[in-house]
Amino acid sequence: MALDHRRVPGPEESQAPLLYAVPGEADAEAPGREAAALRPLLARAGLLSQAEGSAYVELSGGTKVLCAVRGPREAAEGRGRLLCEFRRAPFSVRGARPRPGPAAAARERELGLALQEALAPAVRLARYPRARLELTALVLQDSGSALAAALSAAALALADAGVEMFDLVVGCGLCRAPGPGGAWLLQPSEAEERAAAARLTVALMPGLNQVAGLLGSGQGGPPESWAQAVRLGLEGCQRLYPVLRRSLLRAAERRAAEGPRAVGASA
Repeated sequence: MALDHRRVPGPEESQAPLLYAVPGEADAEAPGREAAALRPLLARAGLLSQAEGSAYVELSGGTKVLCAVRGPREAAEGRGRLLCEFRRAPFSVRGARPRPGPAAAARERELGLALQEALAPAVRLARYPRARLELTALVLQDSGSALAAALSAAALALADAGVEMFDLVVGCGLCRAPGPGGAWLLQPSEAEERAAAARLTVALMPGLNQVAGLLGSGQGGPPESWAQAVRLGLEGCQRLYPVLRRSLLRAAERRAAEGPRAVGASA
């Protein structure tokens, strides 16, 4: 049989990737999962030299978000503005990549607006007249609670850029398990979000003890159930607050240590 050299020869036999997957590895819940259990969080500020401020937040399980702040830049408006953009990397989700289209773009605009509304109360925009601050949140990997991780990373990036703020904003995601007696879970995974009956993202300024934003969807049951979810989310934000503060302190110490060397090199 003549070979077609215009095509890349492939194997004669192939197997589906699911053949090599551990059964239940992706979709099974962690055994003994507690409703108030927080996923370990890694936060680091000051990673990007090309931006005025940057931060990286990673949740145990794979959610990774990178934020960058540029500005303040001159704007035509008389008052300061905070512009937020929420984007997902094409490889951020497992399985088939979502096709770019109007629906995906509209969802990213909606999340960018939610990010902007939650961060605006914490930024002292009156200090930046006729200027705009541009913030970009890029989800590198989405394994659940991506918006909450983006909120925390965005607040860290703003503080790292030296933007005057009333307080940091800490985000915490929740979801309600399906069923009449489903419990609310803190920082859900991708599988838990996919099967959830309702979702909620809480944004808190812990130092001032003020809620900066709430974004919920789905059927969460009676109002008492939503109130319980908000309380659980606020407690989670308070527990994450020291982690973000320590990351800012480490970034400031790193800059202070690098400052004398940088001055000596330029001299």
